Amino acid sequence: MRTVTRALATLATVAIATGLLASPAQATPPNIPSKATAQTELNSLTVAAEANAGTYDRDLFPHWITISGTCNTRETVLKRDGSNVVVSSACAATSGSWYSPYDGATWTAASDLDIDHVVPLAEAWRSGASAWTTSKRQSFANDLTRPQLIAVTDNVNQSKSDQDPSTWQPSVTSYRCTYARMWIAVKYYWGLTLQSSEKTALQTMLNTCS
Repeated sequence: MRTVTRALATLATVAIATGLLASPAQATPPNIPSKATAQTELNSLTVAAEANAGTYDRDLFPHWITISGTCNTRETVLKRDGSNVVVSSACAATSGSWYSPYDGATWTAASDLDIDHVVPLAEAWRSGASAWTTSKRQSFANDLTRPQLIAVTDNVNQSKSDQDPSTWQPSVTSYRCTYARMWIAVKYYWGLTLQSSEKTALQTMLNTCS
């Protein structure tokens, strides 16, 4: 029995080492800043009241656009954030596995996922994007360079809607540090303002970073 137990333990160790028992790949947008960098960026952001909420129109942020070949922005993020993603000739994901870090759910159908704009389009509009050109808003809506796009559970994204961190945060509390750093990085790069309540919430989330 001891020999069998040792053999099983050895197999388990090998499996873990080779990734057979590893947790599913987690969506990881690029260029998430360190806590220190995010703190510096947060401190420099301008606090201001939101404006022009009544004139927002999602069509003012053209997306999804073609990124490469037949792949648009959504399809590109699905490939980036998933594991073993297989796509058709039209670049549609036909199989794969996706872990949604907001709620800890794993999905095997692309239709169960939305591509979340970390800083929602309507939030950006109210925070300065209303003064941008349509071309700049298109770049924002399809930004694959900053941590602005992430594949998550569709109904979680829909529940979030256009809320900022003062009223919505990921239910997985351990992810809130990362979420705050992503949010701050996007607002900083794009020169968007933030509300006082939003800044307080971001600071609280940032304080949870190790």
